[in-house]
Amino acid sequence: MAALNGLLRAGAAVRRPTAAARRWISSLASSEADTRVAASLARQAMPGRRDPGSRNVQWVFLGCPGVGKGTYASRLSQLLGVPHIATGDLVREELASSGLLAQQLADTVNQGKLVSDEIIIDLLSKRLENGEAKGESGFILDGFPRTIRQAEILEGVTDIDLVVNLKLREDVLLAKCLGRRICSQCGKNFNVASINIKGENGRPGMFMAPLPPPAQCISKLFTRADDTEEVVKERLRIYHETSQPVEEFYRSRGKLLEFDLPGGIPESWPKLLQVLNLEDHDDKQSAAA
Repeated sequence: MAALNGLLRAGAAVRRPTAAARRWISSLASSEADTRVAASLARQAMPGRRDPGSRNVQWVFLGCPGVGKGTYASRLSQLLGVPHIATGDLVREELASSGLLAQQLADTVNQGKLVSDEIIIDLLSKRLENGEAKGESGFILDGFPRTIRQAEILEGVTDIDLVVNLKLREDVLLAKCLGRRICSQCGKNFNVASINIKGENGRPGMFMAPLPPPAQCISKLFTRADDTEEVVKERLRIYHETSQPVEEFYRSRGKLLEFDLPGGIPESWPKLLQVLNLEDHDDKQSAAA
């Protein structure tokens, strides 16, 4: 806990990237998009734009697709007053647009494949530039970095305080992904899966209640095109192959916190706050994983 507290305290005094780091990242960046996201992250890291009493944290959330990164990162962003930037949301926003990338992204996502580094970096750079224009400072990144190259770009321009790696058993992950539903009117996420796995052979049980929609949303629910068993299993396979080097990258730097989700939000949220040494005085919101 002492080591974690040190990481949390570091979030209150974000270090400005050195000139050497700026030159290094310029040589690493192999495209215009790389350079743009590097510059945006460097400017986001500069202190002095937030209330001195606020916690200008720079955190990363890792975890398999469907584990709940968005849920917990979003809650923490509200609690700490920093933006939650999810690359998955950026991809979905682009898919919903009429942009040139939309069809290319649709083909990639529907096959369960990972979107290329170049596209992710381009989308992230645009989001950071828009946030910078609004005066945002600090961030919780969700879905980035997912490759060593991305981690090196991030490491070269700013000092990440903490990397939270959410973990959940694969049979539960599959059930959660297949139970996801989205309301076409309000855009909120819900989950119809009722997960109740009994413990056996020394393995603990797992209970996750469904997250049902309100009456006005029931007739407007739809399932994401990529939430099929075949595609979800392929996404998980690819994630496990690519995530190990990134996890080791942060583990070797003493920044990785591995958190096994014990159940749904009611069981997991208080325990996550406990290991992060945080308190939520207004824990009344409802979120969907």
